[in-house]
Amino acid sequence: MTSPFAAFARPVGIAVLGAAVLAGILPGAAAASIGRAPVTDGGGAAAPTSSTIALTRIAAGLDNPVLVVSSKDGTGRLFIVEQTGRIRVRKAGSMLAAPFLNLSSSVSKGGERGLLGLAFHPSFKTNRRFYVNYTDLSGNTVVREYKASATNRDVTESGSGRTIIRITQPYANHNGGMIAFGRDGYLYIGMGDGGSAGDPGNRAQSVSTLLGKMLRINVNGKTSTRNYLIPSSNPYVGRTGLDEIWQRGLRNPWRWSFDRTTGYLWIGDVGQNRYEEIDRAARTSTGPGKGVNWGWRVLEGFACYNPATGCSKTGSKPPVLAYSHANGRCAVSGGYVYRGSAIPALVGYYVYGDYCTGEIWAVSASAPSPATPIRLRGATSGQLVSGFGEDASGELYVVDLNGTVSKIVPG
Repeated sequence: MTSPFAAFARPVGIAVLGAAVLAGILPGAAAASIGRAPVTDGGGAAAPTSSTIALTRIAAGLDNPVLVVSSKDGTGRLFIVEQTGRIRVRKAGSMLAAPFLNLSSSVSKGGERGLLGLAFHPSFKTNRRFYVNYTDLSGNTVVREYKASATNRDVTESGSGRTIIRITQPYANHNGGMIAFGRDGYLYIGMGDGGSAGDPGNRAQSVSTLLGKMLRINVNGKTSTRNYLIPSSNPYVGRTGLDEIWQRGLRNPWRWSFDRTTGYLWIGDVGQNRYEEIDRAARTSTGPGKGVNWGWRVLEGFACYNPATGCSKTGSKPPVLAYSHANGRCAVSGGYVYRGSAIPALVGYYVYGDYCTGEIWAVSASAPSPATPIRLRGATSGQLVSGFGEDASGELYVVDLNGTVSKIVPG
């Protein structure tokens, strides 16, 4: 099966992110060309280095894994999302044979399509509700709710599914896929710009479409026409624009997360032909980054895209950092701010990687823009970093599309 990334940056789509060269970060001296920020961390320890981390494999033999999620219900379980349609359970150090949920017959497969996201309701321990994001057999985005079985929480209750929202996709690539609950209890949905290349419909900037956006909805209720509510503090409520929109100007927010300590929103937005970017939005009383415009398709990273020169950056929020498609790098896989205890030097650093090279970097969560990252791991032949994961204790995991999941441990 092809990668969920290859189409992210190139017109051909993200054919398992291996077919196209999407991104390259700028380590060492090269990073200085985009600005150097002071390196600090969130825990007072010495800054991390290339010897700070190591990877320990915890699961293998998976079918195109793209994400690891914790249910945070006190069970210590990890849920591994396979792009081909299953959610697998790792419990008490072992992989369970039966999948938590199997949507293999309901999802479209190939390229960037498939089962792409999973989020557990903040009250999952009591209400058993969880949510998935996938492309259906017509290639459209579906966010659907299910319940874990009342008698066996390691499997899904039969017949419990209901569709929350369905969004039409004009092309096969740039589906986004990540979903997560914010501190405000609302469900955030990352949507790509609809695909092809260069956002031909200028959808990311249009407030008349949900594509190229970060959406925010309330799943704890419904109306007569939809299975969710609109938070009254969403930026386009009462003005021109779709009420579900929280932010705009995204190309393909494949992986993003909330900092569990600060509530900040971190987005790895996959670029076009030249740059990948990491975006950061501060938490406010109404939520992180209300109404922010991240700039695509006017901007790619810090650079003009359309028009190629002389573009206006007015009204756009710059990324924390951007990196070029150098040395075989091709697509950013956003990660998490490390808030675990096993690696003190990494506390307060945002960890992310590149799909094509397998490199992993960290940048101080408090670094001003443009920031300089620290490379924690160099290029690794044959490893495709399709995503990351965070467990209930704040420890992090790296997902390899080839079929493995590894835990980040002290180097």
